[in-house]
Amino acid sequence: MVKQLSVFIQNKSGKIASVTRTLYENGIDIRALSVADTTDFGILRMLVSDVNKAKEALAKENCIVSINDVDVVAVPDKPGGLAQVLQALSDANIDIEYMYSLIDRGTDDAYMVFRLADGAELLDVLEANGLKTVPAQKLGLN
Repeated sequence: MVKQLSVFIQNKSGKIASVTRTLYENGIDIRALSVADTTDFGILRMLVSDVNKAKEALAKENCIVSINDVDVVAVPDKPGGLAQVLQALSDANIDIEYMYSLIDRGTDDAYMVFRLADGAELLDVLEANGLKTVPAQKLGLN
């Protein structure tokens, strides 16, 4: 499991810039980022170098912030690699709430961040299919 930061922001110009500037000013590195939006608000999901420090810094800027668990899965970096992972999850009836990618140089795998409806079986499913999760430390996350 990896800790993910979710920031609820107004869907207005400059809001994402403000969040990223706050993280920069506090020495926090963004390792992965995803934005989901509606007409009025957005959810900025991030893997950051220090999730607790990031939450504290953003809370001081009156941001609504939460921390939750996600899984980072090493996906074979070849055609069909993601399809293999998604099929294994489907075969095990594991529902995906959302997912996004993470780039890490110097590895033979691609990484996907998953938030699963019920991840209790994830490790068993991955192991049975020759796949693995990626620990936070390998990604430079605290």
